[in-house]
Amino acid sequence: MGNCCQKHCACLEPYVSWLFHVCNCRSGDKYKTDQIICNPAVVSSPGQLSQPDGGGQVNMRVLPPLPPSEQNCNFVALFDYQARTEEDLSFQAGDKLEVLDMSHEGWWFAKLHLGNGFARPGQKLQGYIPANYVAAEQSIEAEPWFFGAMKRADAEKQLLSIGSQAGEFLIRESESQKSQYSLSVFDGTAVKHYQIKRLDSGGFFVTRRKTFQTLTAFVRHYSRSSDGLCIRLGKPCIKTQVPAPYDLSYQTADQWEIDRSSLQFLKRLGSGQFGEVWEGLWNNTTPVAIKTLKPGSMDPKDFLREAHIMKNLRHPKLIQLYAVCTLEDPIYIITELMRHGSLLEYLQNDSGSRIHLPQQVDMAAQVASGMAYLESQNYIHRDLAARNVLVGEHNVYKVADFGLARVFKLENENVYEAKHETKLPVKWTAPEAIRSSKFSIKSDVWSFGILLFEIITYGKMPYSGLMGYQVIQRLDQGYRIPQPENCPQELYNIMLQCWSVEPQERPTFETLHWQLEDYYDMDSISYVDSNSFVK
Repeated sequence: MGNCCQKHCACLEPYVSWLFHVCNCRSGDKYKTDQIICNPAVVSSPGQLSQPDGGGQVNMRVLPPLPPSEQNCNFVALFDYQARTEEDLSFQAGDKLEVLDMSHEGWWFAKLHLGNGFARPGQKLQGYIPANYVAAEQSIEAEPWFFGAMKRADAEKQLLSIGSQAGEFLIRESESQKSQYSLSVFDGTAVKHYQIKRLDSGGFFVTRRKTFQTLTAFVRHYSRSSDGLCIRLGKPCIKTQVPAPYDLSYQTADQWEIDRSSLQFLKRLGSGQFGEVWEGLWNNTTPVAIKTLKPGSMDPKDFLREAHIMKNLRHPKLIQLYAVCTLEDPIYIITELMRHGSLLEYLQNDSGSRIHLPQQVDMAAQVASGMAYLESQNYIHRDLAARNVLVGEHNVYKVADFGLARVFKLENENVYEAKHETKLPVKWTAPEAIRSSKFSIKSDVWSFGILLFEIITYGKMPYSGLMGYQVIQRLDQGYRIPQPENCPQELYNIMLQCWSVEPQERPTFETLHWQLEDYYDMDSISYVDSNSFVK
């Protein structure tokens, strides 16, 4: 059939190799196991699929756009999803779905395949699904043990969580070796890591005495016998961190001005300079956070600017904007809900009972990750502090409150000039920003140093005992916050780097992120040497 189309239908030539070798669900062709089929909403940009080259290596190549009628593909649900609207489709992890339309980046139209062939009374079989909840059938992403791009420290955190059993494991993409993988397994006491290497022919191995054509075969073998590993592989690690859909629903993806009558206010979470924050419910189905604009506290255009900025910023460590209500007062902005509130209160309530240095470093690393993304997008936050970081389930921390954030795209000046009436949080603000009311990403770095102080002291006020004007005077004299008690020298050195007098001498957020990510990391000795295997 492929040869026929290639010979007689010149217009289909660009699509022939894809249609007849990668995915033709109607003809029964399947994805090869361990071939990484990219879900554009999860992995990479649309149009990129992994294809094996002649030597079996996986390469990335850009495919031509698919004709709409040929976009049917089989997928597997990675997480449970409960329909939020009548147009949505509910499903459970492991369900098989046929995607009928993937023209929208975040939401696909799909058909649910029933395992037993029988639908429950009232069960819907077609509807919209969040694209980041599924993976292509028989792709490596669909495997319950594959965790994709994950840091070694994050793998350890997952495997050492409460309730973990000996033998639990996961496979992740290698941090240091591109196109390589790592096995992380809990032996009952600690987490051991093994580098999974590739043969030139495309196979996989930990030790050359035993090789495997696929990762599935690799897992199957070591699930039957440890065969030199520290322990026989047991159950895959549970994926506790469920991604947030990009929008409330398919309908609000582009039309994100919603009817305020669809919102219920359940519990007031806090208040600030610009209004209140509430826990709420949208459409009687979806928990959300609702931020209201205090009348007269801020130009509504500034509030709307916040909404436009947040809608275009998508990162796991930034609060996701869902919708707005701007047609009448008070104005609402609706975001994902973080149930544990602000990091400041979270730290103060703990006071060291459960949170210790490893958890504190992890908090800082997650915030630095979100700020590094803002840095890459030429945005400044301008009010980075523990009160503007929110805490979610499973120790997830996200940067919030872009009410004062401004994009900087000035010629030769990456700064934002504040309005005269704007109240500056002096104890968090860089000296050059206090003096000139001009902000840059480097003034955010200064604020991050203060945030580190808040984290390590469990939410203490910086410059305790000093008034705002006294802080300004002391900073001009070269004063810096002294090293807090129980603060390691390495962490205090990072604070001092953030508080360099010259903004350009302060580190980037990208640098801060890897410094904190690697704070506890060792070098290659943290991986088990394959030479130690029993021969």
